[in-house]
Amino acid sequence: MSASDWLRNTRGEWYVVAQAGLMAAVLCAPLLDGRGIGRSAPFRDPTVIAGGTLIVAGLALLILGSVGLGSNLSPFPKPKDMSCLVESGIFSIVRHPIYTGITVCAFGWSLASNSIAAFAAALALLTFFDFKARREERWLEAKFPGYAAYKAKVKKLIPFVY
Repeated sequence: MSASDWLRNTRGEWYVVAQAGLMAAVLCAPLLDGRGIGRSAPFRDPTVIAGGTLIVAGLALLILGSVGLGSNLSPFPKPKDMSCLVESGIFSIVRHPIYTGITVCAFGWSLASNSIAAFAAALALLTFFDFKARREERWLEAKFPGYAAYKAKVKKLIPFVY
């Protein structure tokens, strides 16, 4: 891929750049509000336990989504030329499990680090993934005739809810 392709955003390259920035913001946010990344007894604090649990759940979604996509996996929202529509496995529960997994990890991190700034950054990341998924789905609908039916039966980011 050439530099001009990146500048033209032909596969959604700018979404990848923005996503990386927002993920970095989530990770670094606890430094902004000083809400104790280092705690004295982290395994006894309920917010750290809840946050850790969310991080593990988010990683599971991320891994299941990545494995489920197989050779279709790409950092870009535009599907690869030789890709196929995946509707099985975790994709039968949520259309964008990788986005969901990253978001769940972000909220888990905000809890584990007890950071309001990280929570705000996680909300921004969720909003961004909703926006990115809308663009991705326009490409998916154009490429796969069955995508509209799949979209009608499986929720986008929050299983069984949204």
